[in-house]
Formats: sequence, structure tokens, C-alpha cells
Amino acid sequence: MSSTLRRPTAVAAVADQAPVEQQGQMTHREILSALSGMLLAMFVAFLASTVVANALPTIIADLRGTQGQYTWVVTATLLSSTASTPIWGKLADLFSKKMLIQLSIVIFIVGSMLAGLAQSVETLIAWRVLQGLGLGGLQALVQIAMAAMISPRERGRYAGLLGSVMAVATVGGPLLGGLMVDTSWLGWRSVFYVGVPFAVVALVLLQRTLHLPVTKREVHIDYLGAAFLTAAVSTLLIWVTLAGNSFAWASTETGLFLAGGVAAVVAFVVTETRAKEPIVPLRLFRDRTTTLAIIASIAIGVAMFGSSVFLGQYLQVARGYSPTAAGLLTIPMVAGLLLSSTVSGILITRTGRWKRYLVAGSVLVVVALGLLSVVDHQTDMVVLGVFLFVLGVGIGMTMQNLVLAVQNTVAATDLGAASSAVAFFRSLGGTIGVSVLGAVLSSRVGHLIAEGLAGTPGGAAVAQGSGGVGLADLADAPPAVQALIRVSYGDATGRVFLVSAVIAVVAAVAIFFIREVALSTRSGEERLREEAEAPVAS
Repeated sequence: MSSTLRRPTAVAAVADQAPVEQQGQMTHREILSALSGMLLAMFVAFLASTVVANALPTIIADLRGTQGQYTWVVTATLLSSTASTPIWGKLADLFSKKMLIQLSIVIFIVGSMLAGLAQSVETLIAWRVLQGLGLGGLQALVQIAMAAMISPRERGRYAGLLGSVMAVATVGGPLLGGLMVDTSWLGWRSVFYVGVPFAVVALVLLQRTLHLPVTKREVHIDYLGAAFLTAAVSTLLIWVTLAGNSFAWASTETGLFLAGGVAAVVAFVVTETRAKEPIVPLRLFRDRTTTLAIIASIAIGVAMFGSSVFLGQYLQVARGYSPTAAGLLTIPMVAGLLLSSTVSGILITRTGRWKRYLVAGSVLVVVALGLLSVVDHQTDMVVLGVFLFVLGVGIGMTMQNLVLAVQNTVAATDLGAASSAVAFFRSLGGTIGVSVLGAVLSSRVGHLIAEGLAGTPGGAAVAQGSGGVGLADLADAPPAVQALIRVSYGDATGRVFLVSAVIAVVAAVAIFFIREVALSTRSGEERLREEAEAPVAS
């Protein structure tokens, strides 16, 4: 008997010895109990991502940071979570999913508390990297554990719960962040601690409620592949962030960054073809649905992260709203996301059809971003709210359903790697989006400020004294220059959404060509046992 046959047999034996509720045959009540801790963990992840958004202008102003550092406070977390997501996903195929979720929560807690102690933007960025490692685990592992427990057909009814958690965290995050910044005895440092109590409770709940079988088999961790993947992503993203500011796009530095990034990508691909347990199995890309879903996820990531990051800056810097008010003004987008994710999930479970919702959602994302591209420093807030609602509806119909489509088609043994691959490329799109859109915004703002300084009283003196005017000068500049900075940010933000709209077209095209496959009625654990028991040729 071949080794390939012996390994699945061992898997089946372990599954057969597990209690019924651990074999993918859980009742609705048991699933809800197990989901309690995981949904709270996801709440922590999304809360940590959104609570900082409205506090960032205050943080950067207090620490005397620049527009580039503003972007990097966000990018650092996205970068580390992106690079670690496929690693977490692969580990989920090898080790206890419950233990890995708890480990990622602990890493997040440590990173959050250290970020709250930062005394400089550079230190804050460093601890945000550690925070991102924990977030990467939470974002990947919760969906992987859900796939193990719940069949694709039934997952829609629970996707509404996940959508609700996302919506509450997305609304509550900016509101909490704004209130804390506006409360003198709390201040911006408290935003990094707000998720810690929830994370501790999630740890306890997970210990009590989550019970999944642990597959016992020989483990080969692809350390070299993980190193090359991290190097490739980091090098290319650092280049995108620095090019155009620290050095020219067409320069020796650009050549070196590109050469290093491409070399790391090639080394990663070669390593994955030879590794026994590759971090990202290249066989996944032979599946049409997985490949197209990954392409779409990159574009959706740009829309989701880019819009949320720069929307808070637009509302506070350009329109003069307080952090709390800025949070309230994002409610239409979250309401749309909650509504569409819940309704589409219920309909998918009822009908078993999912592509129509993906297509409709991707089209709405393109339309919404196109509408948002016309915003400036005088846009009516009601009109902006309508645009944001449409964007939320589109994102809610696409984000979770892309993961569902992939989980429904790949082998059960690849659920972790495939789920994390989609999450990885969505985060990668978000990271690239924040970096590129940040560079676009900075360039456009600089151009508009330079045009306006010539006719602004005191503008020439400010420009000569600082070598340039930007976000860091907002607090100290003369009133006329402050007004110019605000107007410039308001008029430049539309350019960010225009670029996002063009990228979102790619997602819509990719989703259109995805082939719809009927949703399976078996959970990941049931499919794993069936695949393990199937005859394997020697």
C-alpha cells in the first residue's frame, strides 16, 4: 500500500474516533455555540482595523508625522497580515485550528498593547506589524474553521452573522475611535487597547465552545517558502510606497527594488514546486474558479481598504468633521454591507445559486466608486451617504461569497490553503491599494497646494521655510494656508476613488467568467473523511 493511501486512512481513523459534534455533523445549536468565540474573534479583528481610521489624523498630528507615515501606519498592519495569511492557512491544514486561533489572538493582544505605548510614528509602525501578524491569523482561521464545520450550502445562513459582526465592528470602530480621541482623559492611545478585553473573552469562549478534530500526520513546514513570500511582498510594497517620494519612479532605487522583488517571487515559485507541504500549493491555480476569485479579491481589497482609509481622512481633514462625526457619516456604507451580506447569504442557502450575487455586487462596487470619484471639498453629505450605501451593498455581496465559491470547489485537504489564499490576495490588494492610492493622493495634494500657494497670503514663506506644505503643517500653518490644505485634500480624494473604480472593473470581469458550481451539502470535515476513504491508486 502506498504512502499516499496510508495518510488519508490515518485521517479517517482520527475523524471516526471524534465525537459526533466534531465530525462535521453539528446541529444548528452546536454550530451557533462554536461560532460565538470565533465571531467575537472576528469582531476583534475588524474592530482593530477600523478603530484606528478616525484616530489617525490626530495620531499623526500629535506625533508630527507625514502623509507617507500616515499611509504606513495602515500599510504596516496590512503588510504583515497579508504576508502571514497563507502561512496561517497552511498551518491550519497541519495543526489544531482552535490552538492557532487562540495563538493569533494572543499575538494581537501583545501587539495592540505595545502600539498604545508608542512614542514615535516609527515605533508605532513597528508594533503595528506585530498586531498585523495576529490579525492575519484571525482573518484566515475563522473562515477556515467555519468551512470545516458547515457545508457550503448552509454557510449562507451563518454568513449573515459574520456580516453583522463586520458591520457592528465597522460602525463601532470609527465611533469608538472618534469618541476616545475626543475624550481628553482617554486620548488616541486608548484606541489600541479597546479590542483587548474582547480578545480575552474570545479566548475563553473558544476554549469552551470550539471542538474540531486534529489531524495527526507527518508535518513539513515550508519555512523557506514563507521567507521568500514575505520578502517578495515586503520588497514590492515598500517600493510602491517610497517611489515618487523618497526617489523617482524611474531611478536606480526602483530598479533595485524591482529586481529584488522579482527574484524573491521567482524563488518562492521554485520553492513551492519542490516543497512537501507548500505554503501556497500551486495546484490551486489550475482551478478556474480559484484563479478568477483570487484576481477579483485583489481588486475588491483595493476598493474595501482604500475607501475606508482615505474616507476618514477626507471627512476630518477636508470637511472638518470631528472623529466621532466622521464615524457616524460612514454608517450608510456599513448599513449597505450588513443588508446585502445578510440577504444574499439567506438567498444563497435557500436557492444554492451564488454567482448572480457576485456579479451584481461587483458591478455595484464599480458604479459606487465611479460616483465617489466626483467628490470634492463641497460635496453634499446626503449625496455622499447614498454613494457609500451603494458601495457597502456591493462589497457585502462580493467579499464573503468569493471565499464561499472557492471553498466549494477545492479538495477538503486544501480548504485551509485555498481559503487563506483568497484572504491573502484580498489583503495584498488592500495593502497595494493603500500604498498606491496614498501615493496618488499625496502627489495630487502636492500639485494642488503648489498651484494654490502662489495666490495665498503667507503661502510663499511657509513653502520656503518647510520645503513643502502638507498634512504635517496643518496645525502650524497660517489660516489661509490651512484652508488651502483642507481644500486640496477634499479635491484630491476623488482621484483616489477614480483609480479604485478602474481597478474594480477587473474584479467585475473576473467574476463574470467564474463558472458556477452547485453548492455542496457536506461540511469540510465530512468531505475530508470521504476523500480519505476513497480508493487511491498505488
